[in-house]
Amino acid sequence: MRFTLVGLLLVMLCSSGCTSSNDERTLVIYSARNEQLIKPLIDLYIKTQDPALKIDYITDDASALLVRLEAENKTTQADLLITVDVGNLWQAQQRNLLSPIKSAVLDSMIPKHLRQADNMWFGLSVRARTIVYSTERVDPEQLVTYEDLANSKWHGRLCLRTAKKVYNQSLVASLIANLGEEKTEEIVSGWVNNLATDVFSSDTQVMDAILAGQCDVGVVNTYYFGRLMKEKPDAKLALFWPNQSDRGVHINISGAGVTRFAKNRDDAIAFLEWLAKSDAQRMIADENQEYPANPNVSSANEVAAWGKFKADKLAVELAGKLQKKAIKLMDRVGYH
Repeated sequence: MRFTLVGLLLVMLCSSGCTSSNDERTLVIYSARNEQLIKPLIDLYIKTQDPALKIDYITDDASALLVRLEAENKTTQADLLITVDVGNLWQAQQRNLLSPIKSAVLDSMIPKHLRQADNMWFGLSVRARTIVYSTERVDPEQLVTYEDLANSKWHGRLCLRTAKKVYNQSLVASLIANLGEEKTEEIVSGWVNNLATDVFSSDTQVMDAILAGQCDVGVVNTYYFGRLMKEKPDAKLALFWPNQSDRGVHINISGAGVTRFAKNRDDAIAFLEWLAKSDAQRMIADENQEYPANPNVSSANEVAAWGKFKADKLAVELAGKLQKKAIKLMDRVGYH
């Protein structure tokens, strides 16, 4: 009887305070990538990799998530930050919101130029920011480089998205890294002089303006082109890969890092490692018509159909480091 009572007491204690570690495992993700992309990845991971894990996620604009992480500080429940553009990852790093990751898996699968030097974050997908042009009014033989868009032959023929968008800030930052600040200022000033209209708020609007005859060339992320061509397969637009005889096309990333105060660090790293593997890489890239960050994973057929190109191997981290200079430069020359 005495043994039974002791056993019963232990059962009662454990029912309130001895829950198994498996039952308590919850991974919390803050994601600037929308639910349409992140939820299928989470569902597949739980189903095929770790059925005992619970994953909660919050989606929001990248800047809002950074503000939230900063405000929550040590009290945050977030273990993993997933976001777009190296500029946002750089900002998270600069605000001391991330922590270094030790992972042989990630080191082997994600090229060095697509991750932070101290492994604070890793790229998960690649997007090219390239030239788009009217196939009715532009001979592609006229196109050469990003720098050439400052040439007077494009006066009144160029459309651009606003400089307030991080994608263009990263592009200009990459020009500074490759060409120096003085030369870049000359180029961006030439872009402004060649604008056919006021800048637009989205890449889609840039392409719509080209189709409407307001301008002939623009600069867009490739996945926006893919989306538009799905809706308008007969649109008289094509992509051009600039700078193929020198550094290559400017690329950027979506990526992720483990938060500084992660409560479930091991599961955050395990999930991030899985995101770098083939099944997840295909899902991430194919869903948004991007390129896999893992070079051993092939692109979707419709993306591959845009043609092969030489990509700039500049460490994407530099685009983050130089973003403040890029913003000031664009402001100086009147690119807003």
